[in-house]
Amino acid sequence: MEFQYRADVVQLLVSPAHAYFGRAKDGPAKEVPTQFPEQVDIVAHKGIRGDRFFGVKAHTEAAVTFLAAEAWYAVGDALGISMPDTAVARRNIVVRGLELDPLRGEEFELDSGDGPVRFRGGRPAHPCVWMDTMAAEGARKALIGRGGLRAEPLADGILRVGTVVVGSPVELRAVDAARQVKRAQPLRDGR
Repeated sequence: MEFQYRADVVQLLVSPAHAYFGRAKDGPAKEVPTQFPEQVDIVAHKGIRGDRFFGVKAHTEAAVTFLAAEAWYAVGDALGISMPDTAVARRNIVVRGLELDPLRGEEFELDSGDGPVRFRGGRPAHPCVWMDTMAAEGARKALIGRGGLRAEPLADGILRVGTVVVGSPVELRAVDAARQVKRAQPLRDGR
C-alpha cells in the first residue's frame, strides 16, 4: 500500500440479530445479544464471524461497517449535546484517527498485530431513523455524510481493539475523520 497510518480500533461490535427494526417509536428489540469483544475473526467475502451480516449474500459487499468516533461525537457538538456511547450506532468497527470517506471503492488494510486484514470500501453506512430515538432528536440528519463506511473483507484475519497500522492506496487525513461529506462519491484524489 502506498500510504501507511496509525489509528485506533476503539470498539468492536458483534451481534447475531438486528436490534433496530420496525417502528422506532416501538423501541428496539429486547434481549438482542450484543458482544463487544477484544478481537474479531474476519472471513473473506463473508464478514465477521457471529455477526448478523455474516455470509448474507445480499450484504457481501457491505458485510462490515466502520464508524469514525470523531464523526459520532461531532454530531453531539453540532446538536449541542453529549452523544451516547458509539455502541448505539451498531457499527462493527469504531475507529479513531482514520478518515473513512476516501476509502470508498478502494482496497485498504488494517493490521492490529496478527497480519493485515484487507477490505474493499463500499457505500456509505447511512444512518437510519432509529438514531433520532436511540441517540438524540436530530441525530439522523446530523449523521448524514458521517454515518460510516460499509466494506467487504477480502482476506481472512484477526482484528483487535487497540492500535492498528492502516495501509491505503489514497492519502487520508485524520483531521478530516469528523468532516461531514456532502457528495455521492469521493473525488479521484480522495477528497
